[in-house]
Amino acid sequence: MAVDANSGGGYKRAVGLPPGTLIHVGKPRTDDVGLSVINYSPSDVVERRISVEECDGLLGSDTVTWINVDGVHDLDLIRTLGERFNLHPLLLEDIVNTRQRPKVDEYADYLFVVLKMLYMQEEDGSLGGEQVSLVVGRNFVISFQEQPGDVFDPIRSRIRGAKGRIREAGPDYLAYALIDAVVDNYFLILESVGDRVEEMEDRVVAEPELNVLRAIRQLKGDALLLRRSVWPLREVVSSLARQDSALVRPGSLPYLRDLYDHTIQVADTVETYRDLIGGLRDIYLTVISNRMNEVMKVLTIIATIFIPLTFIAGVYGMNFEHMPELKYTWGYFATLAVMLIVAVGMLIFFKKRKWL
Repeated sequence: MAVDANSGGGYKRAVGLPPGTLIHVGKPRTDDVGLSVINYSPSDVVERRISVEECDGLLGSDTVTWINVDGVHDLDLIRTLGERFNLHPLLLEDIVNTRQRPKVDEYADYLFVVLKMLYMQEEDGSLGGEQVSLVVGRNFVISFQEQPGDVFDPIRSRIRGAKGRIREAGPDYLAYALIDAVVDNYFLILESVGDRVEEMEDRVVAEPELNVLRAIRQLKGDALLLRRSVWPLREVVSSLARQDSALVRPGSLPYLRDLYDHTIQVADTVETYRDLIGGLRDIYLTVISNRMNEVMKVLTIIATIFIPLTFIAGVYGMNFEHMPELKYTWGYFATLAVMLIVAVGMLIFFKKRKWL
């Protein structure tokens, strides 16, 4: 059963439907889905764009086939691809539901891995992400992305140029390389977030305006997205490195363990930035409170100085007929002098007490 891929509100439509029903959950898209394939062996590489009908006959016994799918909103294409590679309906359901958390599932003939690929959005500089799903078989890897553009170009270059051991290894090593590229990109994202945190620390102290608070909230959201992407991925990589699966060859285990160390490093850095961002909000509130206290102190000093002056002016403003000093020639100037002396005396007193 297929549900309109452009609805975007798949969760409501999924209620009550049988397991394995294909419903696209994610950003609505209408562009064509792109399929590309790289078929390689130690001695040869073939790379081309294909249609879903051309998937038959792609797999060879002595080659590794990497099929990349740009777009998961075309449900008919995803279903057809699943039929040609005998993919489980629940796996296909998870591919088109782009709100999955990173995970790894083992089936009889393949592994299914879900992870999040992050990027900086050009519109507002905030952090964005998309789901990447990997199906790892005995001689193939199928990667599903929400949209064109990824961080896998270095992997493609290594395959074309026979750099490293990727052409000599199997599909499990290719899957490791793809996950490693995503994790390496996390370090670039963290570097960008770290620069923004340092910049925000200076802005919070120098200009604690309302737009600074909005920027702090955006940073907090970015850190939360990073945490949701990285923490489950630790368990994914750890499971791949530990599980006794014929699809993960012993030669790939050291690389997976090294990848696990990288995910731990990213997770620790994310937690550090989350603490720093939480501290930024506290600093913002403290600076705002201190500025308010300074304003209140100035207003209090002004009011305190004018209290005795107002008293003197009030006494001599009562205009009783028989009040003393009213008939003095210099009474007005003498009163002003007394008021000035009182004001200056109070300022000197405040200065000595370091209230000014």
